[in-house]
Amino acid sequence: MKNVSVTVFINILFTLVLSLIVTALFTFISWDKERQKRDELARYRLISNALLSTAQLNPSEEKLEQFYKNSSVKPVSANANKMLILSKGKVIFEGESIYGFMKIYAIGDNRYIYLERYGSTMMLEDIKSKTTRLKITILVALLIAILFLFLYIAIMKKISPLKKLNRQILAFANGDMDVKITHKSKDEIGQIGESFDDAIHYIKTLLESKNLFMRNMMHELKTPITKGRIAVEMIDDSSSKKTLIHAFERMNELINELAHVERITTQGLQPKIKTVSAQELMEETQALLLVPPSRFSVELKTDQLTTDSKLLALALKNLIDNGLKYSEGEEQVKIIIDKESIKVISKGKSLEHPLSYYLEPFTQEEKRQSGFGLGLYIVNNIATRLNYKLHYYYKDGRNVFELQLTKESV
Repeated sequence: MKNVSVTVFINILFTLVLSLIVTALFTFISWDKERQKRDELARYRLISNALLSTAQLNPSEEKLEQFYKNSSVKPVSANANKMLILSKGKVIFEGESIYGFMKIYAIGDNRYIYLERYGSTMMLEDIKSKTTRLKITILVALLIAILFLFLYIAIMKKISPLKKLNRQILAFANGDMDVKITHKSKDEIGQIGESFDDAIHYIKTLLESKNLFMRNMMHELKTPITKGRIAVEMIDDSSSKKTLIHAFERMNELINELAHVERITTQGLQPKIKTVSAQELMEETQALLLVPPSRFSVELKTDQLTTDSKLLALALKNLIDNGLKYSEGEEQVKIIIDKESIKVISKGKSLEHPLSYYLEPFTQEEKRQSGFGLGLYIVNNIATRLNYKLHYYYKDGRNVFELQLTKESV
């Protein structure tokens, strides 16, 4: 039951309870019918004994009428009616006492008491309502059902804001930073909504501050780096000049990498998915690379891909850069593109740590002399944005980084 939603759980619970109530109601009605039969027979015995025991006393008509009224019975008037009851009626009980003989006849829902004493007979019709108890039972059951329905509606109405709150939280998780929690109340759901609204505002403020800081920092660094790079060209000492140029290029590369990180980690970034040719994707990737085409080879097993070409090209650029920096000698990096995956293969030693280690920013092999440890971090973020999976394995002396493009691909 852990994975069952609150609404489904309540529906199951109320269905179970309703089933138990209905079962209990039918059981009670069945039990009550049996009890009612026993009570009727006991009542008929009392009436019969009372009439048979007083028959020889010749009670007055007035006393008999009062007895009939108190006992909810009346004499069957015509002999024809008596004969019809005796011939068509079903005997449901008969008994004998010291006072005389008694039979109970049933025709439909009507009950008749037949009494006999010393050759004299009497036929009485039971006029007491037999549906009163059933009506009371049905009324009670109806009231319970109404109360039960009211309780169910009240609970479902009370938790209904949870669905809206869940939709708003999902919208925020998907990058909608303008979500506003509209449910306001003093109950626990309202307090959760208010707390989440405060959290959204706080996170939005932090992200805006982070983005502003990153952009201002990169902008402020660009100017002195450019000026320093120009000033270096005036230095005559070739060894010092080369060192300084390398330092400024490294700083410029870092700013570019941070710009990529800032872009792909922005909460509101939404991939622009469209169909592109695999050849155009490689051309876009090559434009981002700072190495000649001779350093890598491409094998296209599909003509088209449905993706965000700019993001995927950036991911491929980082994977190829990573492969070149790890490859041995002038070995080419091989790229294989098909509909299910993109593989970047380079010859070299296996990674020293699990892939998860390199997916954190600023992590790299100790032997590496270049890069900032942001490449695989950027690739993994792009893969997450595009709902891809990044895999790594080592086979036949080669490192293989694979972007799984479809869920079916392994």
